[in-house]
Amino acid sequence: MSGYKTGFDDRKTASAEAKKAQLERLRAKLNQVDPEKVEARKAVEAAREEREAKKRAEREAQLEAERAAQTAKEAEEAAKREAERLALEAEKAALEADDVARAEAAEALRAEQKAARDARYAARKNRKRRG
Repeated sequence: MSGYKTGFDDRKTASAEAKKAQLERLRAKLNQVDPEKVEARKAVEAAREEREAKKRAEREAQLEAERAAQTAKEAEEAAKREAERLALEAEKAALEADDVARAEAAEALRAEQKAARDARYAARKNRKRRG
């Protein structure tokens, strides 16, 4: 074994070469494309995109339904407010008509009372002239 003497520099060089060789083998392994893994990765990615698209579509449908419900609710509330407004206007018109009728009735009563009073005065004057 006398020919097997190695020094520090020889061991250091051999170690560096071994590391380089190991690194090259690792790089070759990493750069190697496995079609099965690529297909599996593509299938997983496609499934994920499909699930996300389905969730997105469901969310959009739900939002659209909520918007439609909100629009219907707003329309219903607007119709209710309009009906209340019309009812108030009708009530107001009825009160005004009632006030006008009362005023006319009061005016007619006053005219009738005045006519009765005038008739009494005229009768009293006639009695004094005849009298």
